[in-house]
Formats: sequence, structure tokens, C-alpha cells
Amino acid sequence: MNLYEPKADRDYAPISDHGLIGNLHTAALISIDGSVESYCVPDFDSPSVFARILDKDKGGHFSITPTVPFNTKQSYLPSSNVLQTKFMNEKGVVSITDFLPRPKESSGLSAPKPLLHWLIRRVEVIRGTVPLRMECAPAFNYARDSHTTTFIPDTSSLIQQDKVLFDSQNLKLELRYFRECTIDNACTPDVHLERLDQERKGHKGLGVSADLSLVEGQCVWFILRTPPVGGPVDHDTIVANGTMPPRSLDDPFISKEFINGLLHTTVKYWYTWIRHSSYNGSWKEAVHRSALALKLLIYEPTGAVVASPTFSLPEYIGGTRNCDYRASWIRDSSFTLYALLRLGFTEEANAYMDFIFERLRHKNPDGSIQIMYTIHGGKELEEIELTHLDGHKGSKPVRIGNGAADHLQLDIYGELMDSIYLGQKFGRPLGYDDWVLVRELVDYVVANYQQPDLSIWEVRNKKRHFTYSKIMLWVAIDRGLRLADKRSLPCPRRTEWLTARDYLYEEIMQKAWNSELKHFGQSYEETHVLDSAVLIMPLVFFMQGSDPRFVSTLKQILKTPERGGLTSNNLVFRYDVNKSDDGVGGEEGTFCLCTLWCVEALTRAGQYDNTMLPKAVAMFEDFLQYLNHVGLCTEEVSEAGEGLGNAVQGFTHVTLISAAYNLSRTLTHSKTA
Repeated sequence: MNLYEPKADRDYAPISDHGLIGNLHTAALISIDGSVESYCVPDFDSPSVFARILDKDKGGHFSITPTVPFNTKQSYLPSSNVLQTKFMNEKGVVSITDFLPRPKESSGLSAPKPLLHWLIRRVEVIRGTVPLRMECAPAFNYARDSHTTTFIPDTSSLIQQDKVLFDSQNLKLELRYFRECTIDNACTPDVHLERLDQERKGHKGLGVSADLSLVEGQCVWFILRTPPVGGPVDHDTIVANGTMPPRSLDDPFISKEFINGLLHTTVKYWYTWIRHSSYNGSWKEAVHRSALALKLLIYEPTGAVVASPTFSLPEYIGGTRNCDYRASWIRDSSFTLYALLRLGFTEEANAYMDFIFERLRHKNPDGSIQIMYTIHGGKELEEIELTHLDGHKGSKPVRIGNGAADHLQLDIYGELMDSIYLGQKFGRPLGYDDWVLVRELVDYVVANYQQPDLSIWEVRNKKRHFTYSKIMLWVAIDRGLRLADKRSLPCPRRTEWLTARDYLYEEIMQKAWNSELKHFGQSYEETHVLDSAVLIMPLVFFMQGSDPRFVSTLKQILKTPERGGLTSNNLVFRYDVNKSDDGVGGEEGTFCLCTLWCVEALTRAGQYDNTMLPKAVAMFEDFLQYLNHVGLCTEEVSEAGEGLGNAVQGFTHVTLISAAYNLSRTLTHSKTA
């Protein structure tokens, strides 16, 4: 354990040093020293109120940290997304429990409870005493809006005390607290809120702070919420002596039983969800943590899946590759669907299919779909640079929105068709009207498969005939044909589809293959450039893992960059940015997605070559060491082992589940063979 020395001017916490909590509407990053570093209210893509991870001075934060040197441990409560951070030294131990509450499931005749848009932080001293400082300093609208700070009476408490109202132009937040004792003979703790002026750091309104001197058995709950708008009254709530009138369901009376009930209900929600997993293979703990992480990326009102709940975290410290991932990519979401289906979570898969088919009903006039949508289904994702924010460790620019939204990335049709096909195997059957939409999608692919595009890596200069896109276009047509055959669905252009699929296969073999270097290239135009995206070939059944061409490509990728490959310390780069101009510029780390694709490619090849399986196991075990302290993945890993890019990255957790599933299954079969 590292000893933390509290400082008045705290520096940036590393990207990996965070846990994630959420409520299926939004999510918050919590650092291992007890600071809320990223939080957007009320939805994933709403403006941030805390963004300290992107600007340590004026980004906004909500911290609860010891004022004396301490060690820290952070973990999730078992089988949940409720986060616990412990601070320890010789004189005491304090526990911070963070969660965004989930409502109690309705049963029988009881009315469903509303989702409370609350961020709850429970502070309890377990042993001895630990002096703490709480600071809540919101920075509204990405630290662009000013706000007022007012102390007003808290009518939800039996004890006369104040709460704090932060009032900005477009959003209001309230900070309340509740005190309790967890052991007999402990005194009720004292909490004195004071105004906190951080104008010198660039804040545009006052925050609040409190110095806490708690002892064993004393507990304080801090609740940050959007003020209630009023609604149905909760007539079932019993209040003291009946002296207080019934309150609306979104503004409940705060009691010891109620606040502890919220924690219990939230823990139970996550535990009940994950126990429905059908996975029984190896690395179960990592797989289930990945599944819980993916669940946090689902936007419940529409079924959309965000690529990541964070924005503009750098792919290279000090670099410019900083993007906003708080949107629903067709590609990422389709892979997420695959992973959840593999684990038996069909409800989420069906909800996402509903989201997708709604988008298909409103295709572009030429029959195409966007590569990404807002979590509400919108098409506008204007990219804006927030020049007033410093960026994580000085990594500028900070971006919101995404300029790649209108890119032509033809590979998305393959990922989407593959997920629709899998949905038919494990999810809800396809109706005729939806089949017509699918058929129109394949017709679009057949009409456009010879077009160049910008592909999976979203290059920002010139379109090319990327090998990965061609493979996924083949997948789109292939899955359409399979669906028609297996479900006996009408397919009037079957012959054209077959011709296009087979033509694509032959074209890839001829134009993407570099006969001199003996590997598939990144594009038809640049076959000398290696790209780990071609590792997808056996994963989507385009080619057998034993095919000599694929094996030769795989072996080349496994070489170090110094020897012309893409693998460093068992971690895989996307491509050599010095050989392939992607129009973005800057350096980047190894890509977690590509490392896990490599694991799975080795697994597929290992079904026919026993020397490959031990390599797959070693690479996977090595990769698991780069998960952070709570089992979460970033987008990339630097050569020094530091997590980079947006966190938590859904694509990485998806491929971890897929790699573990297929590697575990292959190892089991190899033992019984």
C-alpha cells in the first residue's frame, strides 16, 4: 500500500485509480482517495458538475479525505456496483460507501418507486478516529456556468438543520446530510457546513466544506440530489408522531430505516442481476465484474449503450487523442449485445434491439444509418473544444460531442447484422416488419460494399478500402443470408447477396494480402501496414483460425514493434502510428481491445495448433494484471503499464468476456479430447 500525504493543492489521480458507480441513467468516477472526479447530471451525456479528472483546479469535485497521512483500499461490495473506500492509519479506519440508488422492484399491487437521482456517500468510522475533510464544489455545465450557494432549512429531517442549494442557470443541486450511530453508547456526530471559496482556482461559485472529527460508531450520510419536482404522495411512509404531512415519492422523509434501506435495495438489485449469469467457465470473477461494468453503461430509458461514461480522457498523456465516448456507437453496442447474450442476459439485448430497430425505421434518405447516436436516439453530436479546461495532466484539447458522428464507417453494418443474428438465436424472434428493415439494410450493403470508408479506427483524413471494413461487410451479407435460410424468410435478392458475399471474399484475399510480407494489410492501398483489427477474421467466422494466411498474419502481429510487429510485453498496438497516417496525430498506448482480440485469435488457432493455446492463456493472464484494483478496464495501457483513454471502456470489457468464454471452452474441450 502507498502512503497518501494530504495536500492543499491535490494533483491528478491516475486514470486507473478510480471505481465507477451508476444507476443506468448516469455514472460517477470515484478516486481511491475519496473524490468524485467525474459526474454528469442527470444523464450520461448531460453537462458535468464534477470533472476534476479533466481539470484539477476548476473542474469541480466532491471529496471526503483524511487530513492526516493514510493508506487506502477500494473495492466493490460483493456482486454489486456499490463502491467502498477505506482509509487507514495507526489511529483509525474509516469507510466511505458510494452509490447511486436503484429503486425497489415493484411487486404485487404496490406502486413502483421512482428512481431517485441522488449521489449518496456514507462515512463511517470503523476503528479509532480519523479526521476528515468534506468538500463539495460543483462546477456546472463543464465549469462554464456560475452558480449561487444558499443555506436553507432541510424540511426532510426531524432535527433542525440546514441543507445547501447550488443554483445555476440550467440545473439545481441540493446537498443534505443525515447523522446516525452504528453502535450503542456512541454520540451523534457533529456536522458544521461552511462556505468554501475557490475562486482563485477558477470556480464560478462557492462550494461547501465540513471538517469531521468522527469516532468509532459514528456515521454521516451525504446526499447530493436534484431538487424534487413534486409528484405522487407516499401515503405509506410513517413519520414521527404523525406530525409531518405525507411527502412526495421523489422527496421522501430521511430516516435511519429509509437511508439504510436504499443501500440494501441497491446492493440487492445488483446481486440479483448478476446471479442470473449463466457463465460457469474459468476467470469467472473477471467475467462477472466485466458484466457488471457493462450493465453500468446501459441507458435504461431507451436501451442504448454508451461506449464509456467518461469524456476526453487522453490516449497518451499530453497528447491530442481525447474523445467524448458518451454516445451509443452501433459497433460497440453490438459487441456489448454479443457479450451479454453469451452470459444469458436477454432482457438487455432485447431492449437494445428495440433501440436499434427504432433507428432503422428512421434511416437516412440513402438507406444508411449513422455510426453513433445520442443515448436518446438523436443524430446531432456536434464536437466542441472546451478550451478553458486544462485536460487530464495537461492533455488538450478537452472535447465534448464527437466529430466522427457523420463519418462513413461501413464496418458497422457487419457488427449490427451479427448482433441481430445472435439475437435471433438467444433473444426475441424477429417479426416480419423488422425482417423487411433488415433486408433493406443488407440491400444497402450490397449496393455500397465497393466504397472506401474511414473504418473502425475513425481516421480523420482520407477514405480507404480498409480490410476490417471489407470483412465486416462480408459478415453483414453472410448473416442476412443465414437469417433468411434458418428462419425461411423471403429473400427476393438472394442471388445478388450471394454474388456480393463471394466477390468480397475473393477480393479481400487478392487485394488485402501482401504476398511479400505474408500478412493481411490494413487496407487495399497499404498492405505493408499491419493492423491488429484483422484479428477479427476467425472471430466472425470469415476464416478459420488455422488458415495459413491468418496464422502468418497472427505471427507477424505477435512480433515486437522493433521487429515489425505490434506486440509489446504481451500487449498489442492497433497499428504503427508512424507508418499509417490517420489524420489525428500524436502517440498512443497499446489497445486493450486488440490485446483481447489477439487472445481470442490465438485460441481459435490453438484448436488446431497446440502450441498456440499456452500463448493465449499467458497473454490473457498477463492482461488481467492490467485491470485496475477493482477489476475495471481502461481503453489503452501505456508501455509503462499506466491506464490510458476513457474509463470504463465498454469495448474492452466486451472482448474480455468473449476471450474468457472462448478460451475457457477451448481449454475444456482440449482436456476432454
